[in-house]
Amino acid sequence: MEDAAPVTAHSIAYLDGARLRRSLRAGIARLLAGQDHLNKINVFPIPDGDTGTNMALTMHSVLQALQHTRERHAGRTLSSVADAALDGARGNSGAILAQFFQGLSDATIDLSRLAPADFAHAVSNGAQYAREALSDPREGTVLSVLADFAHEIQRRVGEGAHDFAELLGEGLVCARASLARTPEKLEALRRAGVVDAGAEGFVLLLAGMHRFLTAGSLREPPPALPDVELLASEESLAHDHGEETHRYCTECMVTGDDIDRRRLREELSALGSSLVLAGTHSKCKIHIHVDAPQQVFRLAAEYGRVSGEKADDMFRQQATAHHTGAQRVAVITDSAADIPDEEFERLNLQMVPVRVMFGERSYLDKVSLSNAEFFRELTQNPAHPTTSQPAPGDFRRLYEFLASHYEHVVSVNLSTRVSGTLQAAKSAASRVKPAGKVHIVDSRNVSLGQGLIVMHAARCAQAGMDVDAVVAETERVAAQTHSFGLLRDLSYAVRGGRVPKSKKVVADLLGLAPVLWTTPEGLVAAGGAIFGRRRALPKFVRHVLKRIDPTRAWRVSVGDALDPQGADYLAAELTARLPNMTRMYRSELGSAFGVHGGPGTLVVAFQAADGDPEGLYESDTCSR
Repeated sequence: MEDAAPVTAHSIAYLDGARLRRSLRAGIARLLAGQDHLNKINVFPIPDGDTGTNMALTMHSVLQALQHTRERHAGRTLSSVADAALDGARGNSGAILAQFFQGLSDATIDLSRLAPADFAHAVSNGAQYAREALSDPREGTVLSVLADFAHEIQRRVGEGAHDFAELLGEGLVCARASLARTPEKLEALRRAGVVDAGAEGFVLLLAGMHRFLTAGSLREPPPALPDVELLASEESLAHDHGEETHRYCTECMVTGDDIDRRRLREELSALGSSLVLAGTHSKCKIHIHVDAPQQVFRLAAEYGRVSGEKADDMFRQQATAHHTGAQRVAVITDSAADIPDEEFERLNLQMVPVRVMFGERSYLDKVSLSNAEFFRELTQNPAHPTTSQPAPGDFRRLYEFLASHYEHVVSVNLSTRVSGTLQAAKSAASRVKPAGKVHIVDSRNVSLGQGLIVMHAARCAQAGMDVDAVVAETERVAAQTHSFGLLRDLSYAVRGGRVPKSKKVVADLLGLAPVLWTTPEGLVAAGGAIFGRRRALPKFVRHVLKRIDPTRAWRVSVGDALDPQGADYLAAELTARLPNMTRMYRSELGSAFGVHGGPGTLVVAFQAADGDPEGLYESDTCSR
């Protein structure tokens, strides 16, 4: 911890909007500088290494609001801060901070200037709001530090404190002492030899604010934090979930008229743990740990309009945060890629979900809506689904997290010729600091083809290649990966407006089964048709083998939409007919191809394997 800056000779008797704005900007700069440090010491409630990222993203939202206002009214300034914090709140710590600011705002809304007594009352109100937002408040967390800080500020004001720089300095000393005691109250912190990450984030915010009030400058760089060695081993932190029994950190915003927050809290509490319900009666931010995120979104929809849904796999993040070995590059993709579950786990991949909408209902692809559920909804819901690329913020949150644990991040995304997903990824990557840590690769593919490319990139990363080599290999195989899809029913393509109804009538009369393929430019286009649907599968095999060189070495992936027998047939036939096939993968199809073909769709992807770096796949054997 850095020492407090010396108090200036000029007393600060009040805080107006301008002083609040500048001091908060300084505090946020201090917190952002400690982002990686906070990620490293994050061990409670689960060591998933994202507290710094979540607090930083929350405060980025506040910083943006502060930079776009010149408000001199203190109460209205804090109202803007509270609203921005709620909109940008990420994770347990971010939601608690947002509710703390809501308490500050509600206590000061009519005050143009804050005297020390006003500030002390507001801080106490904020600390109480933060505690009441949690379903199960725990001592030894940021709640303890907030309470101790508020009590100290109240005590000092009661003794006659009138200078804000001195008042905040004394409060900061108390907050640091409270922070140092957090390991005494939480066993997980004691075992790891660290203080609570969320609590330290709040202390960093205070330290930056105090430094501004005493030094008076926003230009002075924050002092560096000392490096911390965790007492717990990386291996134990990677797999010990501690008290956490739920997998997904789930969040969304609910906007409505007079939301019954008490009843909403009660109903949410029955779904999971670590519930934080922040906000007001017209706008609430839900944060909760659950195994079934869609249950949260469905319940939230009963109280108002739901937006900003996200669900992060904490167990996967935990393994990523404490990875061991020589891997320097993390690999992520979007949910348009279809990858076997066992490979996704083994290669430690990360995914940003595409949004799938059935009418008014929105889902997170492969997170709150499984592949099987997607096809069931596709057949039963009269509203045909639409998909939209993830928001840049969805990518940025994951990029920021991974960039704090790896030297570089390679993001392999859906072809830019069929979606704006890759552009959203680029936009997010440009905002990650320091610049150049995130590298975007256009897969020029979808579904199984995209999955093959992602898996190859991940193997290269796990082999210890540097980022330039990983990117080069990914781009090389992307140019040699080909996907083909067999549509045996055009009903869904007609419903989605992709095919005129007249063409379906002709196809049905002639018994045609269209074939889609990914072009070298990354388009999904018509690639011919199979005559005679009764013998469609053997004809499909002959069709695709005419379009690749069967004498080359190939990795093959076969996927199905609720037709495992059809996929079994394709896998067996291709294995028999490709003498140099090195690997056969099997996967369920997701929405990328399935939205056009519906149940019964079959897809095959081929990736040339004869140019691989030596030894990269030597542990694999072909499934014959």
